[in-house]
Amino acid sequence: MTVCEYKPGLEGIPAAQSSISYVDGKQGILEYRGIRIEELATRSTFLETAYLLIWGELPTKDELEAFETEIRYHRRIKYRIRDMMKCFPETGHPMDALQASAAALGLFYSKRALPNPHYIREAVVRLLAKIPTMVAAFKLMRKGNDPVKPSDNLDYSANFLYMLTEQEPDPLEAHVFDVCLTLHAEHTMNASTFSAMVTASTLTDPYGVIASAVGTLAGPLHGGANEEVITMLEEIGSVGNVRPYLEDCLQRKSKIMGFGHRVYKVKDPRATILQHLAEQLFEKFGSDKYYEIAQELEQAVEEKLGYKGIYANVDFYSGLVYRKLGIPTDLFTPIFAIARVAGWLAHWKEQLAENRIFRPTQIYTGDHDVAYVPIHERQSQIPLV
Repeated sequence: MTVCEYKPGLEGIPAAQSSISYVDGKQGILEYRGIRIEELATRSTFLETAYLLIWGELPTKDELEAFETEIRYHRRIKYRIRDMMKCFPETGHPMDALQASAAALGLFYSKRALPNPHYIREAVVRLLAKIPTMVAAFKLMRKGNDPVKPSDNLDYSANFLYMLTEQEPDPLEAHVFDVCLTLHAEHTMNASTFSAMVTASTLTDPYGVIASAVGTLAGPLHGGANEEVITMLEEIGSVGNVRPYLEDCLQRKSKIMGFGHRVYKVKDPRATILQHLAEQLFEKFGSDKYYEIAQELEQAVEEKLGYKGIYANVDFYSGLVYRKLGIPTDLFTPIFAIARVAGWLAHWKEQLAENRIFRPTQIYTGDHDVAYVPIHERQSQIPLV
């Protein structure tokens, strides 16, 4: 019998072939469909990038305008979904609300007509259009307020910021937020993408696929890390506390949120871009006291752990950017989801072309030929609560 080598977390084991994105962790390179992330962040928009990821090439002017028009038209959500969201507990996390709401979309639009290109395009448009609306709606409804209707006069990113406050954002704020979405849109075979692909491999509807991925993204070791970074910076409190805090973490061998990556062994290229975006916001709208703490912490971690390939990742500066945009901390991860829907859908569409249901094996570590013990002869090994 052949014994397979066990790799916890499937680390380093290829689970698919894909032409969607590429990462070189040693050189700090990230590409979407062969285009460097730095170029897309500078020259593209989120919706153009989403089109590139999902359909495999940059759109023409007419194609992009048609895509943007479709998404603008489908931004609104059905009143039954809003009514459902009103029943969610106000203390619930927005990621849980988003997962439930994304799954509920399937009740209205799931035909599972997967061989139909028209159905695929409709699903792509609806998910990209409605996920931001649902995130913004829950943010207001959990406080007892009515949601803000989408504005047909604003582009994708400006409209989301508008739905949070019913105030049109400054053009710089809208631009910075759009770049943030582009940076988070895709990142090869990460945990939530793998979750999406496993679910998609059963040929369920795309709304279930996205709901599955949202649930995976919610964890603090994945999308939730940017929330934890802000909590960490608040705990540190001042620049003078940075190095004692770091030393304490190292002694206790506790995780330093926002640092280290399973792939990158240099500074995450997205972190570099996000740091520049944060500085643009600070220059125009005033500084953030936590930015100096973050800079000092990044330098200290690099001095202590850089030789191990531990540097700032995408989560380290994204929270500071969102804070400056006035976004509540518990919306950071839902915003990650808004962006990553593009990548999930790209992998879903790619998977449909040559689908095979995921069925990994396991290495059994249990006993064999165990005798059945009658109930009156058993002695509990588990303490009663």
